[in-house]
Amino acid sequence: MLYWLMKYVLLGPLLRLVFRPQVEGLHHVPDTGPVILASNHLSFSDSIFTPLIVRRRVTFIAKAEYFTGKGVKGWLTKMFFVGSGTIPVDRSGGRAARAALDTQLRVLRAGGIAGIYPEGTRSPDGRLYRGKTGVARLALESGAPVVPMAMLNADEIQPPGKLIPKIARVRIRFGPPLDFSRYAGMAGDRFVERAVTDEIMYEVMELSGREYVDMYAQKAKGPAVTAPREPVAA
Repeated sequence: MLYWLMKYVLLGPLLRLVFRPQVEGLHHVPDTGPVILASNHLSFSDSIFTPLIVRRRVTFIAKAEYFTGKGVKGWLTKMFFVGSGTIPVDRSGGRAARAALDTQLRVLRAGGIAGIYPEGTRSPDGRLYRGKTGVARLALESGAPVVPMAMLNADEIQPPGKLIPKIARVRIRFGPPLDFSRYAGMAGDRFVERAVTDEIMYEVMELSGREYVDMYAQKAKGPAVTAPREPVAA
């Protein structure tokens, strides 16, 4: 109930008036059935604007720390994420990536829309970085189509580290759904998962017009963490 109140009564109308969303290709998002929205990640506000303009409920996941902050700021942050339909996931342990994947799978198996940022974190400089294979595993295990989308100027409206967004018209673009049914039953094959992920990221790149960097965004932000296999986006 809070999600719909925020979207249509408490916050949504004001955001539409102030930021006047300009959206291309929204018709590519199916009216029913499970869907994965795979987007680049430019700004904290990405998770505000996407649920605002998609008619159906979009469920993202976020680290549990966003829901446990103290004081007024912590309470406001928690209420924002609860109101936007975000699900908290503990990403600190070794099984955290699997927990995030299972959470989104439940959303898809219930016929909902799962939102995911394949880069795994916000871009440090606006460029598009290599996708983590969690989005592929999610598509292969659920059988849901993937709708690529691009936030075109969210980093100009709310640059990383800035609390107060600029007043400007937000622009978002959606592409045609991608069908990976040809890979049915091949979830867990790292070569297939990499191919699926790269195909998704290529479409996001084309939609966004952003330069592509063949490295993980987290590595660009700081020291890389060695892992035995492809990391999973959460």
